[in-house]
Amino acid sequence: MWYFTEEEKMLAESVRAFAEQHLAPKIEQLDETETFNAEAFQKIAELGLLGITVAEADGGAGMGAVAATLVMEEMAAVDAGTTLSYLAHAILCVNQIGTNGSPEQKKKYLPKLISGEHLGGMGMSEPGSGSDALGMLTRAEKIVGADGKFTHYKVNGSKTWITNGPNGHLFYCYAKTGPDKKDVSSFIIEKSMPGFSTGKKFKKMGMRASPTGELWFSDVQVPVENRVGAEGSSIKAMMKNLDIERITISGISLGIARACIEIATKYSKERKQFNTHIGAFQQIQERLAEASAWYEACRALTYQAAKTWDLGLMVGKEASMMAAKAKLQSAQMATQIALDAIQILGGYGYTREFAVERHMRDAKLVEIGAGTNEILRVIIARHLLGDVADELTRS
Repeated sequence: MWYFTEEEKMLAESVRAFAEQHLAPKIEQLDETETFNAEAFQKIAELGLLGITVAEADGGAGMGAVAATLVMEEMAAVDAGTTLSYLAHAILCVNQIGTNGSPEQKKKYLPKLISGEHLGGMGMSEPGSGSDALGMLTRAEKIVGADGKFTHYKVNGSKTWITNGPNGHLFYCYAKTGPDKKDVSSFIIEKSMPGFSTGKKFKKMGMRASPTGELWFSDVQVPVENRVGAEGSSIKAMMKNLDIERITISGISLGIARACIEIATKYSKERKQFNTHIGAFQQIQERLAEASAWYEACRALTYQAAKTWDLGLMVGKEASMMAAKAKLQSAQMATQIALDAIQILGGYGYTREFAVERHMRDAKLVEIGAGTNEILRVIIARHLLGDVADELTRS
């Protein structure tokens, strides 16, 4: 984009080179075995990217949403699975602690997260509450000792669909701390805390290089020092982090789409049918032209949202709508372009001889995670229509 700084351009180039050198050689094996690329994650740490949005004073890179989205796009063009795990670590966990944590919490947890010694994740979705995040049932109850002092919370419940769940070291988790639906608090929960356990690792259609599983809390005693912010005050921070998550995960869709366009274009220049390169056929040209235009439109929308975020101009409902638009269109675009690339490659596209089959499986996840397409449409519609959008629910 025209407004990318020289630093951001250099970042994109270095991450692209890193992805080709360290991610590309292993992704097929990782996809087949559903294995996490721990070695590459350490190299991401060496690049200084695990705390990309964290202030330099706290040990991070001090960059913003544009830079984070660029990293997502460049990595996802090669290995979307590892990129998803990176997003869960850097945006859903590290960014939250860097943004909302106390000085003591930052000092305690950020160094090992940013160095790659610890892998982080976030616990929000539950078996009975995915899109309805405020319907969570996990609860944190105050424990008052015999001396009358309040030092711990007792956490009970579970979280599911947690990226990095099976192998993470600590999680930024949400739990109810009062009777009202909006009485939600944030806690930093360590894997080593008694009563904490992880459930089964899910076998998935795509994003297989990114481990996903369950978190279980059975009378987990969490020190009050591990509560982030005031009790019952986490809704605003949770929604704000959802916005930057939706912007940056759009970068994953962009990377997938770009890779599919490149593969399909190259194939169309080489493959012949009826003694003619298939790129000469108008139906092939139409698919590629539409794909390229749609990708560029979504790229402009996504980076506009990221830049607006970095400038501090995205606030409230306007921010939610802008992030929702970027993710909705980018996710739909990536899935359709991957499907079109498979069609262009024909039988080869349907096999694992080419990466488009994997890209299609990976792309579909972004239409579900971080807000389904349907929920994002509701967010956009409510912003446009106001009270009119909710008339049916009130009647």
